[in-house]
Order: sequence, then structure tokens, then C-alpha cells
Amino acid sequence: MTIRPIVRFPDERLRMPCHPVTMFDDALATLATDLVQTMRAAPGIGITAAHVGEPNRLVVIELDGPQSTRIYVNPVVEWASEEMSTHTEGSVSMPGVVEEVTRASKVRARYSDLTGAPKIEEADGLLAVCLQHEIDQLDGIFWIDRLSRLKRDRIVKKFRKLQKDQG
Repeated sequence: MTIRPIVRFPDERLRMPCHPVTMFDDALATLATDLVQTMRAAPGIGITAAHVGEPNRLVVIELDGPQSTRIYVNPVVEWASEEMSTHTEGSVSMPGVVEEVTRASKVRARYSDLTGAPKIEEADGLLAVCLQHEIDQLDGIFWIDRLSRLKRDRIVKKFRKLQKDQG
């Protein structure tokens, strides 16, 4: 188990679509374990392999502590409700800033587990938000891309100021 360095905004790797996982092996299981540890250390409630510079379609979400850890390999949103909801979002790659993002209230995701077994999960509430947010990341869509230009510019400016003040 290793806590890996997190790729920080505006690194171009955060905007690159990730490759489908084809090998369900020990290396994938190790990456998933590392992502769990890295996410907890950040801290965060979701992370993708892209956040640590690995361009693979792998997501970890943990909403209610260690017993709630979910791992999604090659996830895609199969269906999204027309009903929308707004939640506060942020990113482990852009710590210290958050903003309200509107997304589908409910989704159905198709994915594989770490053994390659196919799965389908329906989600609403925070889990639906996290799935959409992290799958966007796998597709090369950074969370601020879902904001208006004005809000996006404000968030980027605030993040740059935080980075300057910290370093």
C-alpha cells in the first residue's frame, strides 16, 4: 500500500481520456489499494487512476468510511435521469476550492469489479454525483468544465492564489 503523489491542476493529464483496463491482475489490485490510501490521505471521497498519473479507467469511491469502499473498473454511465440536482464538488487535484455543480439526480453505471466480473449499479444522491464526477474525469472532463465560464475563471483564480500563498 502506497500513498501516491496526486497530479495537480492544471496538469494536462487531467484532461486526457483514460484507457480501458484489459488486465485484471495483481497490478490492478495494487493500483486500487494505492488509490484507496491516496484518497484517504488527500482527504477525499473519490479518486481515479488519472489523479495519480495512471491513464486507466479505475475509480475508487468511499462515502461512509472504510466499510463503504467501492471500486469501479471501466465504469460508464448507461442511463441518467432527466431530473437534476446540485451538489458542492471539488477535486483532490485542486484542493481548497469547491463549487456547486448540477448533474443528473440518478444514474445507472455499468462497470467491472477487480476480477473482471461485469456489474451494474443504480445510484442516487451523493453516490450518483460521485460516479458522474469520477467518470467525467476518466473521460478527460475535469470537474470545473461543468461550471459556467465565470465560475470556472473564479475557481481557477482562487486556486492559483491558494497555491501561491502556500508555496
